[in-house]
This record gives sequence, structure tokens and C-alpha cells, in this order.
Amino acid sequence: MHTMTSGNQTEDNTEPKKSWRCTVCGFVFTGEKPPRGCPECHSPSHEFIQETDRVQLTHDGRPFDVLLINGSTHRAGNTGYMADIAEEYLRERSVSYRRYNLSEYRIDYCWCCYAVKADSCAFPCRNKNDDMPAFHAMLAASKAVIVASPINWNGMSARLKTFLDRTTCMENLYHIGKPGLTEGKVAGILVNGHEDGAIKTAMDIWLNFQQLGYVFAPFGIAFRTHGSEFNSSTDREFFRNDELIVLQTKGVVNNVIELLQLDNEAQLKGKLVPVTE
Repeated sequence: MHTMTSGNQTEDNTEPKKSWRCTVCGFVFTGEKPPRGCPECHSPSHEFIQETDRVQLTHDGRPFDVLLINGSTHRAGNTGYMADIAEEYLRERSVSYRRYNLSEYRIDYCWCCYAVKADSCAFPCRNKNDDMPAFHAMLAASKAVIVASPINWNGMSARLKTFLDRTTCMENLYHIGKPGLTEGKVAGILVNGHEDGAIKTAMDIWLNFQQLGYVFAPFGIAFRTHGSEFNSSTDREFFRNDELIVLQTKGVVNNVIELLQLDNEAQLKGKLVPVTE
């Protein structure tokens, strides 16, 4: 991990104590404020968060309506903007929700216990050392999930893929003859990117939730791209002045809300036959 210290010193000629971590690449900067941009990955300053001692994420056990996941490596980028729109509309509709930017949390790679022995992939997950157990608990406690992803090489982000891989222990409940925790819940998907690959990205994400028993919201995908003919440095301005991205994102969130309010999860309880890979 690379570090840098600013030239500004305090009155007693000691360096400021604040440390700022780039959530994209992990670069650490020491100074009163985060730098204007990351010298390692060139991300803007709003990708920095103040560095603190790590506290493992926990869930308080309370049920809520929507789990909103920003799967982008850039928590405050264009995908994050779609998540911001979704979050604002959830507040407007007085829907209980919890929003998380995956880049701010530690999620380890899946240990692939299932590859050794089917029963070894159990719930709760054997890896209890990162933040994923809390996300497992929130997937079980929420009525719906809305996932936002960028397009990376015609697919979802690596962070989001790791997150979804780690839901295998919940899907595997059906294979080892135990009650599932997610069937009948609602899913919606938001995708943002510079150019091609939006539908494929959305379908890759949806396949994971379909295998967990989620019900896809009608008109449940919103995607916006800019175009390969433009420099990606112009994407931010384009999306923030684009009325369609707001309309479509709010549309998906509305459809998720309307479906979850029908309480399909309760109505379908015990009536579905798990057919999973």
C-alpha cells in the first residue's frame, strides 16, 4: 500500500494525524483534507474516506424493505449517481432501506467450499472474518434488493462478482435440504457504463438472484451508457445532465416498491419448488 504525506504541518511542526484512504486502490494520504485526486489510480477526491480502525460490519437484526448495493469500485462515480437517485426516491416513498457502497467494505473471495464437499458450503458462511456475514443477514432480513453495477469488460464489477459469489452458501441451503432464506423476495438492477454491455451485465446479475429464488420486478432493469465515440472523462457531466437516467432509475425503484408491497414473499412461502444449479 502506497502512502503520501502533505506538506502542511501543524503549529508544533508535527504532521497532521488524519489519514485518508482511496476506496478504489487503497492509497493512503496523510493531511488535513484528502488530496484533490489519487496519485495512484487518478480517482477524484470524493473517493477518499477517512481512515479509521477497522470495525467489522454487523446487522442489528431488524427487518427492512430494500437493501441497496452500489457494486462499483468508484463509490461516488456514475454508478454511485444512479444509487443516489434510487436512495433519494426510496426516502421520498418512505420505504425503509439500507445502502452500502461495496468499495468501503471488506469482502473476501469465496472459499469455494462446495467444490470440496457439498455439505461444506453451509450457512452461516464458514468465513466469518470479513463483512459478508452481515450482508448475508441483511439479504435475509430485507424484502427486496436493488443492485447497481458499472460495466467492466461487458460484465459486472469484480467487487460485485465477489459479493455475489459469497451468496453461494445461501443458495446451497436448497441443495442440502434446508429451508431457504430468500425465495419470493424482489430484485431490481441498475447498470451504468461508458459503452456496450449493459444488458449482459444485468442478466449476469439477475441469474444469481434468480438462483436464490428472487422475483424480478416488472420493468426491473434501468441502464444508461454514454458511447464509445466520447472520451470517458465526459461521462460524469453527461449522466448528471441526463433526464432519462433519473426517470429510468426511479421507474425501477418504483416497480420494486410496488411488487414488494404485494408481500409475495409471504404468499409464496412453502409453495415454491427450488430448481437451482
